[in-house]
Amino acid sequence: MDFDVLIVGGGVAGMSAALVLGSAKNKPFAKDKKIGIIMHQRTSALNGALFNNVLGIPPGTTGNEILENGRKHLSHTYPHVIQIEKEKVSEVEPLGKFFNVKTNKGAYSAKIVVIAVGPSNLFNIKGLEQFIEPHRNLPAKKERIQLKNTNHKIQENLFVAGVLAGWRSQFATAAGSGTHVATDILTIWNGGQTAMVHDSEPK
Repeated sequence: MDFDVLIVGGGVAGMSAALVLGSAKNKPFAKDKKIGIIMHQRTSALNGALFNNVLGIPPGTTGNEILENGRKHLSHTYPHVIQIEKEKVSEVEPLGKFFNVKTNKGAYSAKIVVIAVGPSNLFNIKGLEQFIEPHRNLPAKKERIQLKNTNHKIQENLFVAGVLAGWRSQFATAAGSGTHVATDILTIWNGGQTAMVHDSEPK
């Protein structure tokens, strides 16, 4: 097995999920977990975006700055989270208790997979076609899609996060969706007991 959890997509939802999962490294139920994120960002909605209305982000910050700073934040603060660069997922195949995630350069096995790519109608990850449906919260003329899910869960150990989960395309909403999925995974690792991760200032 390569990963306990593999996140597909390095945009807002994917990196938010990775940061929360990475931050649980000192929790007994998470300390030995292998976490990976496939950082395919070329078609991220953040490319070309400008942010003036997001709490905690200085006005005038660009989406490209967030993408770059997010990668650095993840690698510097939680280096145990493996960032897989320059690979694009082509198939997600269930194999018993694992998923086989194929990319243009190879394949990885994972117990849990999180799909956090954009909602384009050009979505073409083999093995997930049966879950595609029209996006319920974006204008029909945009021809966006979502993956069928219940509270982010597509099926056992397969999750979707961000706009692809059916949420509207606001930065904070997508980030919250990724965080929600991450805490669901932490809860699974914690034997079903609700799990969250909070840092606090030293006293």
